[in-house]
Amino acid sequence: MKKIILVAALVLFSFTVNAQDDGSALSKGSWLLEANTGFGGGDLGVAHSAHTGFALQATDGFTAYSVGAEAGYFLADNLALKVGLGLNGQKLDGQDAVSTLTYKVGAKYYLDDKFPLQVDVTGATGESFGDDKPLWLGLQAGYAIFISNSVSVEPGLRYNVSLNQDFSDKGLFELRVGFVVHL
Repeated sequence: MKKIILVAALVLFSFTVNAQDDGSALSKGSWLLEANTGFGGGDLGVAHSAHTGFALQATDGFTAYSVGAEAGYFLADNLALKVGLGLNGQKLDGQDAVSTLTYKVGAKYYLDDKFPLQVDVTGATGESFGDDKPLWLGLQAGYAIFISNSVSVEPGLRYNVSLNQDFSDKGLFELRVGFVVHL
């Protein structure tokens, strides 16, 4: 797990160093790469069952983790189409208990170049779900703090509405901190 986080950090750093600082971070035709942390929303506070960010929590021999990232392409100024992939897992006393692959498709709009608003559909696949696959409608708002023209930190609040009542009928709140590289 430590190796995965280290590799992800090095990749993000290399994109940051190589990203052009030309002021067109949110312009049509540019790209974004995003890694999120998530707090809240799950039984252990890691995140809901379809998460494409980074999270880790351990309690009484039970460990839950999420590793993932998102990418987007700006179809118009301030409007990006995004996709994401993630791997979520759980371990009980060191033994793998559950492993799922998650996916996300959505859109992100930057209001006044600093307030990211996002809507997406997130789902997960895995043997442990059987026929009741989780599917969520995500609504997210935050604030983009640009530390350079090509890097932003985006704290925000997210609400996940269950679209599969057979899986869950509860909505979930998450506090998020996103780290975004604009290319």
